Amino acid sequence: MYVIIVGCGRVGAELAKLLSGEGHDVVIVDKSRDSFSRLGDTFNGLTTVGNGFDLALLRQVGIEKADAFCAVTNGDNTNLISAQVAKKIFRVPKVLARVYDPQRAHIYAALGLDIISGTMLFSAMLRDKIIESRFSSYLIESKDLGVIEIEVKDELAGKTIQDINIPGDLIVVALRRMQGVIIPEPATVLRNKDILMGVVKVSSLKAVREKFHLGEK
Repeated sequence: MYVIIVGCGRVGAELAKLLSGEGHDVVIVDKSRDSFSRLGDTFNGLTTVGNGFDLALLRQVGIEKADAFCAVTNGDNTNLISAQVAKKIFRVPKVLARVYDPQRAHIYAALGLDIISGTMLFSAMLRDKIIESRFSSYLIESKDLGVIEIEVKDELAGKTIQDINIPGDLIVVALRRMQGVIIPEPATVLRNKDILMGVVKVSSLKAVREKFHLGEK
């Protein structure tokens, strides 16, 4: 993919290194040349000094052929304007913007922009860790579904994934054991101390907890 990143702070730099390391073509834009020092010596993409909503600069770095555009500066206004320019003017297929203010995130998401709010994400992660450590709502962008963790012990050992799944309420999508993480088959037999990760309907969460004897903490 050809990806343009606006903002070479900690998030932008790490994203650029990840994508570049996977073999994608990456251009990263920042107002400060010094910020590119965060990329290290292994980054093999391109760096450009300037604003992420400068039309001439964006054309210069080839935004017309970009597959994705990410605005991740530390300023909401810059990110939102840059994202709108990429989406509305240049029609980049995939446009994402980082937004700090949760209220502003909701407004711009309603306008069709793909928004990632670090404030909302981090607060949701902390909430889940505090209140219900075996359940995470932040992993799936829906209020209807979440991810639940189930440890295999006692009567669950020896059962299969098919025995655990509850049609319409719970489906196991991953299994973690000593050898690593796998995507299990319906006939996969469970071992003691396996950890199951399942997608669960939030409205069924209480019933699922009761079925597998899971407390909230």
